[in-house]
Amino acid sequence: MRDNLANPHFQTGLLGLKHMPKDNASNVSTLLAKCPAHKATPLLNMPDLARHIGVAQVHVKDESDRMGLGSFKALGAAYAIACKAAEHVVEDQWNVALTDEVFITASAGNHGLSVAAGARLFGATAIIYLAESVPEAFADRLRAIGADVVRAGATYEDSLDAAQASADAGQGTLLSDGSWPGYTLLPSRVMEGYLQLAVEVAEQIDEPPSHIFLQAGVGGLAAAVAAYARCVWGNGPTIIVVEPDAAPALIESVRAGAICTTTGPVSDMGRLDCKTPSMIALAGLTRDANTFLTITEEDAAQAVSVLAQHGLTTTPSGGAGFAAALNGYEGMGPDARVLIILSEGAEDV
Repeated sequence: MRDNLANPHFQTGLLGLKHMPKDNASNVSTLLAKCPAHKATPLLNMPDLARHIGVAQVHVKDESDRMGLGSFKALGAAYAIACKAAEHVVEDQWNVALTDEVFITASAGNHGLSVAAGARLFGATAIIYLAESVPEAFADRLRAIGADVVRAGATYEDSLDAAQASADAGQGTLLSDGSWPGYTLLPSRVMEGYLQLAVEVAEQIDEPPSHIFLQAGVGGLAAAVAAYARCVWGNGPTIIVVEPDAAPALIESVRAGAICTTTGPVSDMGRLDCKTPSMIALAGLTRDANTFLTITEEDAAQAVSVLAQHGLTTTPSGGAGFAAALNGYEGMGPDARVLIILSEGAEDV
C-alpha cells in the first residue's frame, strides 16, 4: 500500500541524531582516482520520458556501468577502503597497501561486490556474508573477484548479525553500509563515497532540478545525494525519498521521531528491502528531504517496464525512484525538471 508523509523535521532533523552525512566531496575524487576503473557515469536527458510522465524535463543518472560493477554501490566501499589504504601506503605501492587487512560485510547485492573489488584493489581480503535467499550465481560473482563467501541465516539482517559476530571475534573489520550507535566512522566514509555521484550530476546538469527522487534501503545513497543537493542548490529542489511498502524503515522512523525496525514481506526491490534505517542516513534525510513515500511491488514493476521502453534496463530497486515520479507525485506540475537515479543495471544473476 502506498504511503506519503511530509517531513515534519525538515531543516532541523531529528533531535538526538548528531552524526550527519558529509557534503564535502573534496577528498573523494582524489582517492577514487587510485581505482583504475573509476570514471564519471552519464547523465541522460530523456525528453521522451519527460513527455511520458507529463513534465518539462527528466534527467537520469545512469549508474548501470559504475566501475564495471553495475551499481552506484561501487563508489562507497571502494572509497572507504581507499581511505584505509591511504593511511598505510608506502612508496605509492597502493596494490599492497592493505595486504594484512580483512574486511567483513553482509550484503544483499552490490555493496558486497564493492567491498570485494575494493579489497582486491588494495591487497586486502574480503569476507562477504550472504543470506540463504541470495542466489548462488551472485556468490559466484563475489568469489570470481577474490572474496570468501559465507552463508548465514534466512534474511539480510541475519547475515549482518553473523558478519558483526565475526568482526567482534577479531576475524576482520566490519564494513557495513548501515550505521548505528557506536558504529559510524566506516559507514560515514561509505556514504561519503556516494557523494561522487552527486558531484557529477551537479557538473553535468544545465539547470538545477526542481524534483529529485531518491530510492532508499538503509538510506545511504539518498542521504548523500540529498546532503550535496542542499549544499549546491539550497532549498530549491523538492527531495522525495522512496521506499518499498514492504520495508518502510525510513518513513516509519520519521513518523515515530526515532529509529524504527519495521516488518514486512520480502520485496522484489531486494536492494531496498531493509527493515532498519542507517542512523546517519536518517539524521541527514530528516534534515534534507521534503517527503517520504512508499511504492508497491506493482509500481516498481511498471517503472522497470516503462524505462525499458525508453532504452534503460534496470531492476525494481534501480527504478524505484522513477516509479514514484511515474505515479504522479502530488505537486509536480508540467514545468517540473526531474532528476532520477538509475541506481543499478539489470540483473545478470
